[in-house]
Amino acid sequence: MTGLLSPQQIVETALGASTADGCVVVVNSSSSANIRWANNTVTTNGVAQDLTWFVVAVIGGAAATVAGSAADATSAAAVGALVSAAHTAAAAAARQGPARDAQPLVAPDGSADDFDSAPVDTSFAVFDGLIAQLADGFARARAEQRVLYGFVDHDMSTTYLGTSSGLRRRWVQPTGTLEVNAKSADLRRSAWAGLSTPDFVGIDLTGVLTGLDNRLGWARRVIDLPPGRYRTVLPPTAVADLMINLAWGAGAREAHEGRSAFAAPGGGTRSGERLTDRPLDLFSDPAAAGMAAAPFIVAGHSGDDISVFDNGAPIGRHDFVRGGVIDSLVHTRGSAAEFGEPFSPSTDNLVLAGGDPDRDIDALVADVDRGLLLTSQWYIREVDPMTMLLTGLTRDGVFLIEGGEVVGAVNNFRFNMSPLDILRQADDVGATVPTLSREWSDWFTRTAMPPITVDGFNMSSVSPAT
Repeated sequence: MTGLLSPQQIVETALGASTADGCVVVVNSSSSANIRWANNTVTTNGVAQDLTWFVVAVIGGAAATVAGSAADATSAAAVGALVSAAHTAAAAAARQGPARDAQPLVAPDGSADDFDSAPVDTSFAVFDGLIAQLADGFARARAEQRVLYGFVDHDMSTTYLGTSSGLRRRWVQPTGTLEVNAKSADLRRSAWAGLSTPDFVGIDLTGVLTGLDNRLGWARRVIDLPPGRYRTVLPPTAVADLMINLAWGAGAREAHEGRSAFAAPGGGTRSGERLTDRPLDLFSDPAAAGMAAAPFIVAGHSGDDISVFDNGAPIGRHDFVRGGVIDSLVHTRGSAAEFGEPFSPSTDNLVLAGGDPDRDIDALVADVDRGLLLTSQWYIREVDPMTMLLTGLTRDGVFLIEGGEVVGAVNNFRFNMSPLDILRQADDVGATVPTLSREWSDWFTRTAMPPITVDGFNMSSVSPAT
């Protein structure tokens, strides 16, 4: 992008223009490539670049954030105008007193994280290994009376963070997703699959399409079932849908204040309580293999579980559940100081481990005498924060298992389940594999989950959704 200051220049110019008690500047330079298709034909493709940034000004213990775009990064004067707006907002906030999460800005730790390096871009070449597979998939779908819809996206996002305390940090985040929806020619049968990858290396699109073909074959027979509690096999993607909600609900402040499922009766939190006898670990880790995520906090706003005052603070592994026991809840430095507990941030990935490494989803299905295979969910919403009860709909394939084999598709359901009960009622847990949550794929792409057989998954009502 020509005519713009570099990300490093934006950071240094903004910090130089600030006269606030403290200042944080974060610049994000991103490059993205995509291919989209419908009716067995590519519809759009392209490469785009974007630049966004924000300034956090701290005055009198209060903070305010003002966001900028490329249009605000064309000159020192433009940068200074945004800084001035942040000062004005922070001064107004300071009249209400210090922020609850107020802390000194994070001090430098001696690492600059290659701050002076240029942003990293993606290109259309990232899809070279997929193009031939996609063309073959279209040809096979046309010949066998199916239609394919879907997309692949790849984004390289380079984040630069600087503070008036002298901290300088940089992180390059690759994010790739593939989603495919296969339908019968009459559109009455449908199946979905998705995956997450940092670079699309070794992606077996042909294998993904074959799996969808199998599901469409199963759906030739349709069986109506009533609502009820069913023994249900969840593939890794469906487990990710629910575990992400668990991680999002694991804030320490909400628990201490009695506002969440992690609040203990009579006060305090449920940290240390056994959730399941299975040796399951649910954790985030910036160094997780194939799912590396930002090893420091980037926050444009403050909330119960995140704070602008913590920008640049290092993140390590965070264990939500360890060995089946509720472990650490998410603390900002402010809430940690308030409740006398360790600062415990989490990053932008999630892993559930501890199942049988020799068992895949086919093995779990083979051990079900009668039950359901739930391949994807959507429109998941929280019903009760005190139990973490969620509701949602099944979509694109719920199948009946009899005698260890899938015998047909069943009607869709509305379900009501808590992710805590998914772990409590886990009857069989397989090997952890990289996966993509369908429900949260726009916001949370880096997960690794096992397939799980749940004893008594609550299909609360029949849904007319298709």
